Amino acid sequence: MNDLRTLIEQLHIAHPEEKEEQLIRYMEGVLEWNEKVNLTAITDRDEFIQKHFIDSLLCAKTLAFTDSSSICDVGTGGGFPGVPLAVCYPDKQFTLMDSLEKRLKIVRQLCDEIGVENVQVIHGRAEELARQGDYREQFDLCVSRAVANMRVLSEYCLPFVKTGGYFIAYKGPDCQAEIDDARRAIKILGGSEPDIRSLAHLDHSLVCVRKASDTPPAYPRKAGTPAKKPL
Repeated sequence: MNDLRTLIEQLHIAHPEEKEEQLIRYMEGVLEWNEKVNLTAITDRDEFIQKHFIDSLLCAKTLAFTDSSSICDVGTGGGFPGVPLAVCYPDKQFTLMDSLEKRLKIVRQLCDEIGVENVQVIHGRAEELARQGDYREQFDLCVSRAVANMRVLSEYCLPFVKTGGYFIAYKGPDCQAEIDDARRAIKILGGSEPDIRSLAHLDHSLVCVRKASDTPPAYPRKAGTPAKKPL
């Protein structure tokens, strides 16, 4: 828990004690609901703080995050990384998307309980939501910790990002080959050269892609196609 407070202070987040308290209450709510609905495989509190809170917040150190005011989280699951970021940055607006409505209802309820007002939750598949005018190329930043190959994840996420905005994917430490394999797909979808930032102490990397041009109208392809036939 001390690591969480240290990071909050390093990020110069206002009211660090209040933010830490909100996050701990959110964790307690997730773990309580987790007995009925699968929100996380991590049930140890210290591991939860490290892998859900500290990991989620580290993208706040990037210029892409600092410069963004509208952020979407694709495949948010139990609310990560969106909720920890929303708690700590109430001046930014977060849209959390997931294909499982039951999870989103819990995330929404827990956000209400801890007083987080800058989050909206949207139920649907990324391939379908990214074709809707309210969401297509409407965000400064798209973040995702979803478990998907970068070729697939790029087709899910880049269509949500404005030209000039960014997509940040949370990946494992040895993701270079996966990123190399995804370069063609990223370019097709309007992305620029990916920048990999290693987070050695967490065995994680952040892959940051700038949106250089509009995503062609043909993408994303219909639901299920990106996973079955990656670009």
